[in-house]
Amino acid sequence: MEQILRAIYQERASQESTLGVILIEKRDEVSPTTDTFDTILLIITKENDTPVFTKHYNYLEKKAAMHIVTEKQLRKWILLGTNRKIIDWLFHGRIIYDRNEFMEQIKTELKDFPFYGRKIKMGMEFAKLIRRYLEGKVFFEEKNYMDSYHQVVEALHHLARLTVLENGLPPEVTVWSQIKKMEPAVYKLYEELILSDETLQKRLELLFLASEFYIHSRTEDGAQHIREVMGEKESWTIQELHEQEELRNYSGNLEVFIEYLVEKNIIKVQGVMTKSDGIFHRYYCLNN
Repeated sequence: MEQILRAIYQERASQESTLGVILIEKRDEVSPTTDTFDTILLIITKENDTPVFTKHYNYLEKKAAMHIVTEKQLRKWILLGTNRKIIDWLFHGRIIYDRNEFMEQIKTELKDFPFYGRKIKMGMEFAKLIRRYLEGKVFFEEKNYMDSYHQVVEALHHLARLTVLENGLPPEVTVWSQIKKMEPAVYKLYEELILSDETLQKRLELLFLASEFYIHSRTEDGAQHIREVMGEKESWTIQELHEQEELRNYSGNLEVFIEYLVEKNIIKVQGVMTKSDGIFHRYYCLNN
């Protein structure tokens, strides 16, 4: 298949804006990692009209996909960890064109896993963990056990990713394989939730108790990034926090995360008078 696609990627490689090309072959009969395609061409460009441009090809009984991605979009995915298959492609793909060793540098950065990128990812995963845990608990108290179960499974997934990040590695698509070797106790929680003979209600009860411990023990590390950002000035409105460039990445989980940290006395609330009697603006600052 590579020979068939050569004309396509050689044309792209000749363009000055192209930084690198990676070829990814399907590793399994059914391959969600490659979106079921036999071959993926990942082309990274300095700039493009759109951040992601995709084309599909057929050749005999084979099918291939070409994805042209800007460097800015690629680095955003790497930083946020929001496109897991791209990380898999970068790790397992074969470099077939590399301008000034750009792709080798990206691979090295992924392997070295810069500490700053780790902190923001840990913060985001911790915020997601808090959201799922709290929503699951509400469903549980309402006796909506299946909805609670769904939220707890998601919460455990974020806990698993957070655990991998704590160990200085990027979470892979097969995160539970990583956790089984790295943190057997967290893997055991997942096993007990999905495989236990206990009633669903009992399983959830036990998981909520265990989750409280794991969340509490990770609060300091999970809050490290947001504390560093908030330390840049004395106090913040919620709108200022939403608009802060790095905290934007927390998206819809930011406010529930902040309120959790207020409850834990990591962040404190300052009341600032409004024009209306008895009504105060809420400003947020670190509780040093």
